[in-house]
Amino acid sequence: MTHFPDPAPAHGGTLINRICTPEQRQEFLDKADFLPRLRLDERAVSDLELIAIGGFSPLTGFMEQADYQRVVDEMHLANGLPWSIPITLSVTEEEATPLKEGMLVRLDDSLGRFVGVLQLTQKYTYDKVHEALHVYRTNEEKHPGVKVVYRQGPVNLAGPVWLLQRDAHPRFPTYQIDPAESRALFRDKGWKTIVGFQTRNPIHRAHEYIIKCAMEVVDGLFLHPLVGATKEDDIPADVRMNCYEIMLENYFPKDRVILAINPAAMRYAGPREAIFHALVRKNYGCTHFIVGRDHAGVGDYYGTYDAQYIFDEFDPLALGITPLKFEHAFYCTRTNQMATTKTSPSTPEERIHLSGTKVREMLRNGQLPPPEFSRPLVAAELARAMQIPQPSFEI
Repeated sequence: MTHFPDPAPAHGGTLINRICTPEQRQEFLDKADFLPRLRLDERAVSDLELIAIGGFSPLTGFMEQADYQRVVDEMHLANGLPWSIPITLSVTEEEATPLKEGMLVRLDDSLGRFVGVLQLTQKYTYDKVHEALHVYRTNEEKHPGVKVVYRQGPVNLAGPVWLLQRDAHPRFPTYQIDPAESRALFRDKGWKTIVGFQTRNPIHRAHEYIIKCAMEVVDGLFLHPLVGATKEDDIPADVRMNCYEIMLENYFPKDRVILAINPAAMRYAGPREAIFHALVRKNYGCTHFIVGRDHAGVGDYYGTYDAQYIFDEFDPLALGITPLKFEHAFYCTRTNQMATTKTSPSTPEERIHLSGTKVREMLRNGQLPPPEFSRPLVAAELARAMQIPQPSFEI
């Protein structure tokens, strides 16, 4: 078999691996009953996993104060490397008080299962409003990301972590492809250029259009939907995954697409999260990343293309991944196809604008997305999942 080089290095140059060896795991298990214990929420567990598998390279643990402050204020780590979202483990004062720097701390998931270990190097307080205003561009608690910040503890615990073991994903084990594995798959396929696509929504026609435009200029597509913690009104992950499977089976060339889950939690940080999502996909081996309309946005907190403009604030070489910026795609009733203002001769009245928000609203109201919004097979799956009566239609 021909062996190809990696398309691109991980962020910072080295793909991090903080998964315990069998010997380390046994050592920690032997100490388990004697270690101070913390219980992590869903987002913290997913952050732990992503640090351990290298998705958050170059991070080896939860951020110390110097990294935290520079990320919040300047979107760079203390060493100058681009990074836009703070990765922190926040606890209450009662939880933090008995913990001393240098300690090993047992990390449990929400069910009390032993999942990881933190080597505590630092604990520090932080300004929640300052973080909210800089990272989310608002201090309003109704913003879902700000709400999380305001409700978490006032003390951050920092230090390197270990994941006790890498378990199969409980719902999507087939699609659990970690960065080392995705890089190996890209090498085996001989892909030199790979475009990553991030979504927390069911895939609709506008997504399909920009993805396929991107596929025209790269070797392969890494379709990487997020299955970590999201807002309550977002479509459930299993429904979204079923939709991606339908799309790949019927509307994409199978040999040019890899579907994998992204275990991260959504922050809804708009422009900053676009940078974050790009860097994570760089760690998975992608060379390019699709940035469309209102990436990772929520409500009216961010401008339509702010998530594209923010890439201009970074040194492209330091980022190490190329954004592919797309205008808002719509269904053009004059040409009967997907288009943007760059390709369509239509007037505004001849355009049907699509968005994940509109699809979710229609489903909540018991309405089936029309063919201009969703491929019929995808609409049928959404209707089945949301228990909406299905009309007959042509495929």
